[in-house]
Amino acid sequence: MTTTQDAQVFAAYLASLPRVLAGAAALFRDEEGRVLLVEPNYREGWALPGGTIESDNGESPREGARRETAEEIGLDRELGRLLAVDWVQGEGRPPLVAYLYDGGVLGADELAAIRLQESELLSWRLVPREDLAEYLQGSLGRRVSAALDVLADGSGTAELEDGRRVH
Repeated sequence: MTTTQDAQVFAAYLASLPRVLAGAAALFRDEEGRVLLVEPNYREGWALPGGTIESDNGESPREGARRETAEEIGLDRELGRLLAVDWVQGEGRPPLVAYLYDGGVLGADELAAIRLQESELLSWRLVPREDLAEYLQGSLGRRVSAALDVLADGSGTAELEDGRRVH
């Protein structure tokens, strides 16, 4: 086979592989421990700042979370450790691997500096842990809860499937 034929065979092989989506987000809290949530305009419910990883451009999950955070809420800052990785089976879509990083604690000045990406977000708010279930359903709610547990007990990264711990 020629190099061109090898490339074509390899391209066909890659095209035949299953697809998996990848997303990354940051978990920000205020000094009272409330979680920063954003309200998207393209779907119902609330979310964390974050989005799709641009892996075709060589972006890593950490880079994607930082870029999305800067785009969505106007804060470009180093992210802390990886708190959770979640494998989420989708209905009518490929599976999703969701990475959740520690965004840290935001002071009053940083909260005042939040500027929403108006093309995607309607609003933001700080929500106490005990009220998160009202805003975050399904795997996202469980993922945030697992990440808060990891922060509280100082343990390693939570490995999750559909927001539930794998053990």
